Amino acid sequence: MPRSHDPRPAGWRVGADIGGTFTDVIALGPAGEVVPMKVPSTPPEYGAGVVTATTAVLASAGTRPESVVAMLHGTTVATNAILSMSGVRTAVVTTRGFRDVLEIGRLRRPALYDLSWSKPQPLARRRNRYELDQRITADGQLSPATDADEVRALAAQLRVDGIEAIAVCLLNSYVRPDEERRVAELLRAELPEVYVTASVDVSPQPHEFERTSTATVNAYVGPAVHGYLTRLEAGLRAENVQAPLLVMQSSGGLLDAASVAQRPVQIIESGPAAGVTAVQKLAQLIGLSTVVAFDMGGTTAKASLIEHGEPFVSADYEVGGGMNVARGLSSGAGYPVRAPSIDIAEVGSGGGSIISVDPAGALHVGPASAGSRPGPACYGQGGALPTLTDANVTLGYLSPQSLAGGRVALHPDLAEKALSTVAGQLGDDIPGTARGAYQVAVSSMTTAVKAVTSERGRDPREATMVAFGGAGPLYAAALARELGIDTVLVPVHPGLFSSLGLLVADTERHELSPYRAEFAEIPALAEEFARLSAKVREELGEDAAVDRLLDMRYRGQRFELRIRVPDGELTEDLLAETRARFHAEHKRTYGRAGTDGLVEPVNLRVRGRQPTPVSISDVLALPETESTAPKTRECRFAETVSAPVITRSALGAEPTDGPMIIEDMDATTLVPPGAQAHRDRFNNIVITWSAA
Repeated sequence: MPRSHDPRPAGWRVGADIGGTFTDVIALGPAGEVVPMKVPSTPPEYGAGVVTATTAVLASAGTRPESVVAMLHGTTVATNAILSMSGVRTAVVTTRGFRDVLEIGRLRRPALYDLSWSKPQPLARRRNRYELDQRITADGQLSPATDADEVRALAAQLRVDGIEAIAVCLLNSYVRPDEERRVAELLRAELPEVYVTASVDVSPQPHEFERTSTATVNAYVGPAVHGYLTRLEAGLRAENVQAPLLVMQSSGGLLDAASVAQRPVQIIESGPAAGVTAVQKLAQLIGLSTVVAFDMGGTTAKASLIEHGEPFVSADYEVGGGMNVARGLSSGAGYPVRAPSIDIAEVGSGGGSIISVDPAGALHVGPASAGSRPGPACYGQGGALPTLTDANVTLGYLSPQSLAGGRVALHPDLAEKALSTVAGQLGDDIPGTARGAYQVAVSSMTTAVKAVTSERGRDPREATMVAFGGAGPLYAAALARELGIDTVLVPVHPGLFSSLGLLVADTERHELSPYRAEFAEIPALAEEFARLSAKVREELGEDAAVDRLLDMRYRGQRFELRIRVPDGELTEDLLAETRARFHAEHKRTYGRAGTDGLVEPVNLRVRGRQPTPVSISDVLALPETESTAPKTRECRFAETVSAPVITRSALGAEPTDGPMIIEDMDATTLVPPGAQAHRDRFNNIVITWSAA
């Protein structure tokens, strides 16, 4: 029975996104009403903040909880469990002789010359990795088959050892998945209270290390995600929000909560993906060909590239080791995950990032963050360490009274007090120290943008930047100038843009099959694509749009590129066009291309999408704001100047010279000296740099 992605589209839809500092919620009404809400996050039980914000936004909208027809959510619970190493005691069950796959891994170092660096500890300790006397050969034969009695005896040992989650990862199981699933089912029957993952259900692909790592990550965070979603649904039901809960996947599509609980590895990049999805929809609406999505919140800054209306989706990436990465030169510091994910580069620079001085006297920003509790010093909640938000208040960029529409009071005196210690270490005044921290943050964030542009063979100067997040519009113009980007767009509701992305995201499912020899024959290949397509349509409905994709590489390569197969009947001509697309993409990415005879398919993929009933144009109306008298504020740039402070509605269609500060309820946009800004027909703030 297909799951309905939106059974009653005439009611209210609510998008809730959790950040390290704030929880953002946007409600969209049946008549196009857009009601935003921003409240402090509530660690460690982030779901409580979602329930509180949801009830508050519905009360503000003047509607009842029963009127909600879709509850859409972006969460960081899975990635937080890994970054904080707070997952459950996890076991790996594997083929005899392969107990140490996680330890051996790959010979790759993210910091080649750092002699103090060491690999992260496996999520499953060695004493919690168990072997079975069985083997699946490369051609799918059992030599020998798994003994059910041995599995039952192992289950008894796992119970004694206090195991809470199990990853079953048998050698070559991707060519005979039924054997691994049989072992998983035996363990579930013996240990019904334990979370069990079969690797073929999360990553049915070759490469034992990556498949084992993916399954282990899934098991490690599984109970936390399952418990979180269960409590969140119960909290919403208690407030009479009965709508189905859909969760944003790392790939940029929504998925029902029950499926997410089975494969939580799909939501590692849940929150960031929602923002990129919103930028994707905006780029399609405006007709922008190349866009850099720049998202800066309270903890991190993130960048992603969108070309021809589609973001880059990586087949694998790493989580942990300080941040999530999807690039070869940066890999090796975390835990590999093989699941579709929008390629997002991330650095530890956010509004809450702590400013410090190292023993050599160099100024640093992040990656440590003050979070929402205690938060920046200027919040007055006990925080004493200086952060970027404190610097921005001191520089005059942020209102000295409040943030988030008045929900967070600010104390400039506390910001200056926190910065004074760093200023003393540097031998500089407080405004100079604050400006230095701003510039260090800009420099740090250029690495994230370059990772998704120049490192992919793309020129960032050819892109338009779309900036969002609570802090993104404060830094976007300076970052764009550093990279040679001419134009920056700041959309409406920039501080809640990831929540807005949840409202406009499609429901999405992915299926994969490893490429086998028989698929060299076109009828067999077409039959397998048809089988995978039928599987996603069974879940999403017969009207779901389906894309066919092939992971392809040149023979002997370790990494592959994902290429979309053109629509139409699968013929030799169609496959020739697919190979031509691969050659072109390979040349653009790596600077060279080979011949057809070297092309090697690796995986067949199918992506199914059920379109949302909401268009991005439905949520771009100008928010209602109170009219205020024009005012100015002293701001520090290369020198201190008096800058006008206006609202978005006061910005006209004709370019106005900076410096200028534009205040929204949820974010502040900074237009530096030398830049101009105007408001376009979609109510975006458009910032451009003059030729000088």
